[in-house]
Amino acid sequence: MFAEAAPTCAPDRGYKMLTPLMPKATAVWLVENTSLTFEQIAEFCGLHALEVQAIADGEVANQMQGLDPVANGQTTAEEIARCQADPEARLQLSPQAIPPQYVRHKGPRYTPIAKRQDKPDAIAYLLRNHPELSDAQISKLIGTTKPTINAVRDRTHWNSPNIKPRHPVGLGLCTLDELDQAIARSLRGKPRPIVEAEAEEEVPAED
Repeated sequence: MFAEAAPTCAPDRGYKMLTPLMPKATAVWLVENTSLTFEQIAEFCGLHALEVQAIADGEVANQMQGLDPVANGQTTAEEIARCQADPEARLQLSPQAIPPQYVRHKGPRYTPIAKRQDKPDAIAYLLRNHPELSDAQISKLIGTTKPTINAVRDRTHWNSPNIKPRHPVGLGLCTLDELDQAIARSLRGKPRPIVEAEAEEEVPAED
């Protein structure tokens, strides 16, 4: 099993370890749901131990939803249990955790049947956290339809009571690059908000 093959000692400090998908959100989950040390979480997520401590103290990422690395195939429950039992052990990323690089083809995005039930959660996340994205962009990103987006937005979706906002990248519905590019396109060309001080300067002084 993977847990038996994993090393039980800290890796060479000169070795650059791969980090899990969305490392900060993963750190939030590990802080909230495990007894791993700050150092163990920091090394696994590629963060500084002080940053992990700040997450635990609620000073950093206090509004961020944690990302379960076991549910997303980044590691295993056995691996977490091994490291909780030995503070000197270091959590290992599963070999299959490196996300495949998809080649985007023209036409609608195909989503495996097993992941289709996750789409409303991803829609809810994007509507809440990225209001700058248009319905067309959301539809293209995760392979959904505008009626479904509207149903999630209006809470008329048949499964509304069970919908929980979850990151589409963590669900495997799109890549981080695709999401970043969509956000960049949505912000491109939008007028810069007028700062209050600048607005005051434009108002002519009264005689």
